[in-house]
Amino acid sequence: MSTDRDTAPDTAAPLDLLGIGIGPFNLSLAALADGVPALRTAFLDQRPAFHWHPGLLIPGATLQVPFLADLVTLVEPASRWSFLSYLKNRERLFPFYFAERFHIPRTEYDAYCRWAADALPSCHFGHRVDAVRWNPERAEFDVDFTRLTDDGTGTPHRARARNLAVGIGTVPHIPDPLRPLAETPGVAVLHSADYLGHRDRLIAAPHVTVVGAGQSGAEVFLDLLRNRPAGHEGLAWIARTESIAPMEYSKLGLEHFTPDYTRYFHHLPEPVRDRLLPQQWQLYKGIDHDTIAAIQEELYQRTLTADPAGAPHWPDVTITPGVAVRTAGRMGADRLELHLEHDQQGTRTRLTTDAVVLATGYRERPMEPLLAALDPYLRRDSRGRPRVDADHRLVLDPSVHGAVHVHNAASYTHGVGTPDLGLGAWRSAVILNSLLDQAPYPLPRRTAFTTFGLSPDRGPGHRPARLGAQRGPTDTPPCRQPA
Repeated sequence: MSTDRDTAPDTAAPLDLLGIGIGPFNLSLAALADGVPALRTAFLDQRPAFHWHPGLLIPGATLQVPFLADLVTLVEPASRWSFLSYLKNRERLFPFYFAERFHIPRTEYDAYCRWAADALPSCHFGHRVDAVRWNPERAEFDVDFTRLTDDGTGTPHRARARNLAVGIGTVPHIPDPLRPLAETPGVAVLHSADYLGHRDRLIAAPHVTVVGAGQSGAEVFLDLLRNRPAGHEGLAWIARTESIAPMEYSKLGLEHFTPDYTRYFHHLPEPVRDRLLPQQWQLYKGIDHDTIAAIQEELYQRTLTADPAGAPHWPDVTITPGVAVRTAGRMGADRLELHLEHDQQGTRTRLTTDAVVLATGYRERPMEPLLAALDPYLRRDSRGRPRVDADHRLVLDPSVHGAVHVHNAASYTHGVGTPDLGLGAWRSAVILNSLLDQAPYPLPRRTAFTTFGLSPDRGPGHRPARLGAQRGPTDTPPCRQPA
């Protein structure tokens, strides 16, 4: 089985594609590549096995995208690696049919991905990629990696690959004012990525503060609320955003997560993209309506018991948006003090608490340390970021004939859909199609009812060219600014 550390990729001959990291996106690429016998592929990950955000597999939490956003279905519904194939393999198709679920539990998605990762022969865990270099003599990439042992040591190896796919994921973001506390052992300040590992301790704490009003913050707050006694909730929920805002989930609004919008965004001038992306936060940083409704319902139920005078018991909960944490420190041996500032009022106060959960999001993991040897070949934009072409390739010097594709590493070039699971299979198909003379996965020319942008020559009905048409080592998008 591929999770066995004794297995290793065949390095006797160069690979057509080597994937670095095995999250959902490179796992999607591995699954679709499995249907292309002509390709020699291998995917390496330093972890001992696949796990998807294990600290946030909260009971009852579901994916925010339909189950069709699995590893392959939106490109190849008949693939043996689809979610429905997984259910068939587990003899659970009829229960799923009667459950009438469109949004599956996160725990089930994690189990599905582990099933695929365990069975795909190209996936190798316990293999840490250490360095990547371009070898001009052989026109290949040299990839140094270590086969890890249980004690964290290992033996060095080298693979050769004509092309790479980097899918090293994201890292939890810790705000600067709270970083010293989060990095101090024994202090109850943690990122929501580690929530489940500390859940029992947090439920027992006299007072807990959740920072951040995105989906993760809402789910952590709801889980704590449901597991604390009425009248003694001891919860605070604060966030920089101006309101506890719902995610944009209208049918046409969701078309921002289509290949059509990705093409449109990629062709925009760089300054326009940089201005536009932060304005679209509610497309991906809001809270789904069901979670907001569940929080309000739980709070409402706790007001139903009246005191002897007939007044309702309001839960011991504080929910305050528009608040930033200026500084934070310890009070005595166990308590914490947050210094807060309200943006609109300009007022300041202090909040004393026993534990803090930082639902403050994630940042794209920097590729530079891994690709340091390729830095002389990288082409960068005006802000020093690697340029990424329409086929999700880093734009390299023309002397480099191989491609380095990237997953979930370039929102600044491909827009809000970059981290979305619904575009994972499509992006993997674009990558595979760009590697072969004959595209193994034909892709639709149109995916949205909305026409994004105008063509000076053909008006609003003009469709952009199919993404994936460019095949050279560098991109030449039809706009003035570089990608």
